[in-house]
Amino acid sequence: MTVQTISPAEAKVLLAQGAALIDIRERDEYARENIPEAHLLSLSAIDKGDRLGPFDPFDTVIFYCQSGMRTSQNAQKLEAAVEPAKVMLIEGGLNAWKKEGQEILADSSQPLLVMRQVQIVAGSLILAGVVLGYAVHPGFFMLSGFVGAGLLFAGISGFCGMARLLEGMPWNRRR
Repeated sequence: MTVQTISPAEAKVLLAQGAALIDIRERDEYARENIPEAHLLSLSAIDKGDRLGPFDPFDTVIFYCQSGMRTSQNAQKLEAAVEPAKVMLIEGGLNAWKKEGQEILADSSQPLLVMRQVQIVAGSLILAGVVLGYAVHPGFFMLSGFVGAGLLFAGISGFCGMARLLEGMPWNRRR
């Protein structure tokens, strides 16, 4: 079965007709902002076997992520998670939904996404290593190299030590 992509406006019409809306992003992303009618069923939860439903063949389930990339890359997995329902994907995800001026629930009191925090910390450490390497002592260039090696390892292995460390910080504790 082919999974159909639809615009946010088309999704809004289907939601008014009783379609289910599922956000496949992770819990921290969903807590920061989401579409009001959405239920959370993250990709990692789907991989662990979590499901919503049961659904009937005449049900319509609409999935979305931040940009539409995760939903399109995992369309078959999403389809299997709600079969036998008809599956649709919001083209452009939450970004397109917001661009069309549709309503969202946003909670800016939630912490920044952990990966954004990793980018901020890693970028700051690399910049500090370069500046200190030129201004104070060439040994500080090692700091930039160490952070770069950590990012390379995270990309290859899928394990990010800095993300694990940041997840444990007080500002990232679940509210």
